[in-house]
Amino acid sequence: LWWHRPVVDQELLQSLPNLRVIANSGAGMDHLDLGLVASFGVRMANAPRAVASSTADAAMALLLASARRLVEGCHLAVSPGLEFSEADILGVQVTGATLGIIGMGSIGYKIALRAKAFEMKVLYHNRTRRSRQEEQAVGATFCEEMESLLQQADFVVLVVSLTPQTHKLIGKRELELMKPTATLINISRGAVVDQEALVTALQSGGIRAAALDVTSPEPLPRDHALLRLKNVIVTPHLGSKTDQATLMITEEAVQNILAALHGLPMPSEVL
Repeated sequence: LWWHRPVVDQELLQSLPNLRVIANSGAGMDHLDLGLVASFGVRMANAPRAVASSTADAAMALLLASARRLVEGCHLAVSPGLEFSEADILGVQVTGATLGIIGMGSIGYKIALRAKAFEMKVLYHNRTRRSRQEEQAVGATFCEEMESLLQQADFVVLVVSLTPQTHKLIGKRELELMKPTATLINISRGAVVDQEALVTALQSGGIRAAALDVTSPEPLPRDHALLRLKNVIVTPHLGSKTDQATLMITEEAVQNILAALHGLPMPSEVL
């Protein structure tokens, strides 16, 4: 599957009686009915290793762009009437700030590695705690309760898979726990955030800003409030879209397919 195409439903599965394996071009599997696919005896694989570095890069790019107001600054710099640079376009400091990572899988861990280079204090919340050695390598502190992370972080990055448990994981209550100076960065799935609650928080000063590589739906309706707010950056799901990542996704998919066809363990099988 490349960018969720073709749509895998019962009709398609019934039309392909010899189908043995589906290799997905990315880490997220929320567009597939895993139970339905498994009921046809079809094995499934994703590509978490291929997309981890490029998606972590995108997370840091969004964090930096939002903190330093780069999109606003670019629009100002190229505006035809510019005679001087406005002194009130002040960003916030990244170096030494506290980063909260919700979801410390392969992508989340690579974000922590990058944050360490920015001398950030790293907090993380995850279903399972990383080993002490892994935590020490990136200087990360485990928060058993997500609420504790939200209350402390200057930047909150969402890196979770979309499941029934994470649908609207960040809603009105969670946004109210965040600092009014905090920024929310979402590189997971749009439905992980209650977007109406996010709009309210951004308009009221509940949080400082948001940077979103994912929305629900994609793209947003052209009149959506998130597209009109100056303290929001929206990008069109660019997380894994680099030339190198695309090649690696293809290679990982081929490895999984060949393993399945030969009855071997798949490197990235999703059960």
